[in-house]
Amino acid sequence: MAVKIRLRRMGKKRHPIYRIVVADSRSPRDGRCIEEIGTYDPNTDPSEYHVNEELAKKWLATGAQPTDTVSRIFKMAGIEK
Repeated sequence: MAVKIRLRRMGKKRHPIYRIVVADSRSPRDGRCIEEIGTYDPNTDPSEYHVNEELAKKWLATGAQPTDTVSRIFKMAGIEK
């Protein structure tokens, strides 16, 4: 099972808020997830993000692959592989 750390879209039309989730790579974008590890709000200036560092590091050590956007958020939060 390939596991990805990616964004799940929430919020209203034209006002998205994202949750950072750990999900099977075959599941749909807003479908079932294994665990929620944070949030990301691109509507504020500057963008806000909240990440549970312990869970993120645990999943990265387990072998979960972050998407490009999530890896940028992790870099801003100071979380490295």
